[in-house]
Amino acid sequence: MPRNISIVARRLSRALFVASAVMASRARAQTNSVPESAVPAPAKPKPPPYSLPWQLRGVAPANVIRSDTSFGFYKVNGQSGSTIASMLLGSYKVIPELAVIGRIGAVSNAPPKPTHHAQVFVNPVLGALYGIKLDPSLKLGLFLGFTLPIGKGGDPKTEPGMAAAESPYGANARSALDNAMFAVDYFTIIPGVDLAYISGGFTAQVEATLFSLQKARGPDTIDRDNTNFTAGLHLGYFLIPELSIGAELRHRRWLSTPAAVSKDTTHTLRDDSSVAIGPRLHVKLSDSIWFRPGIAVALPLDSPLASSSNAKTPTDYKIVQLDLPLVF
Repeated sequence: MPRNISIVARRLSRALFVASAVMASRARAQTNSVPESAVPAPAKPKPPPYSLPWQLRGVAPANVIRSDTSFGFYKVNGQSGSTIASMLLGSYKVIPELAVIGRIGAVSNAPPKPTHHAQVFVNPVLGALYGIKLDPSLKLGLFLGFTLPIGKGGDPKTEPGMAAAESPYGANARSALDNAMFAVDYFTIIPGVDLAYISGGFTAQVEATLFSLQKARGPDTIDRDNTNFTAGLHLGYFLIPELSIGAELRHRRWLSTPAAVSKDTTHTLRDDSSVAIGPRLHVKLSDSIWFRPGIAVALPLDSPLASSSNAKTPTDYKIVQLDLPLVF
C-alpha cells in the first residue's frame, strides 16, 4: 500500500510539472503576441526651460497671444511727461518649424505741453518666423516681416501732437527697437536673425535686425528711404521652475543718414543703447497652455534718451514694461 501511494505521488507531481510548463509557455506566447502599438512608448525628455526675452523676438515658432505695454517717463526742458506704448502680438504655428506673426500697436502720449496730448495707432507688422534646431541646446530663428503704412499722424506740421506721439515719444518708450512701427509714412521690410543657447535653466540669445524704410506717403520734406539696424543680447536664468530673471542689452543705429541726424548738432541721434532687467513667472494652466507674465525696468545708457543738450528732446527716460504672454 505505501508503495502504491508513492507511485501516485510521483505521477501527480509529474503532471503538475507538465501543467505548469504548458501554462508558462502559453503566457509567453500571449506576451509576445501583444502589438507594438499597445506597448507605451518611453516618455520624451522635456525641453530645457527657455527664458522669454523682453523685447527681442522669441527664437522658436509657437502659438502665442502676447500683450506687451511699456510706460515711459521722461522730461522735456525740466518738465515731466509720460508715454504708454501698447503692443498686441499673435503668432500661429503653421508647421513645427514655421509660425506666421501679426502685431498691432497704439500710443498714448502726455507731454508737458497739454495741446500736444495725443493717442494714435501705429503701423502693424506682418511676418513669419522659421526655427531651426541646430542641436538640443542651440536654436536658430530666421524672421522676415514688413509694416503696413496705415498708422495715423505722420505729418508734424498738420498733426504735431500725433506725430510726436509716434516719434520720438512712442519709439523711445520701446527703447527704439520697434522703430519701424512708429515710422507711419514708410513701408518697411524687416529681416532678422536670432541665435539662442538654452541649457540647464540658462538662456543666452543674440539678435540682429535690419529695417529698410521706403517712403509710401507723407510730405515732401521727409526722407525717401532710410536704413536702420538694431541688435540685442538677452541673458536669462530660472531660479526655480516657476520663476526666472532676464536681462537685456539693446542697441539701435541709423546706417543711413536721415535729415534729423544730419541736422543734429549734438551728434546724439545716430544711435542709442539701453538695458532692461526683471523677473518673469511661468504658470502652467493646462498640459499645453502656459502663462508667462513678467515686468522689467529699462534704462538708457547714453544720449539722447539718458541726457541731451537739446532742450526740445525728451531725456531722463525711465521705462517700465509689463509683458503678458499666453503660450499654447
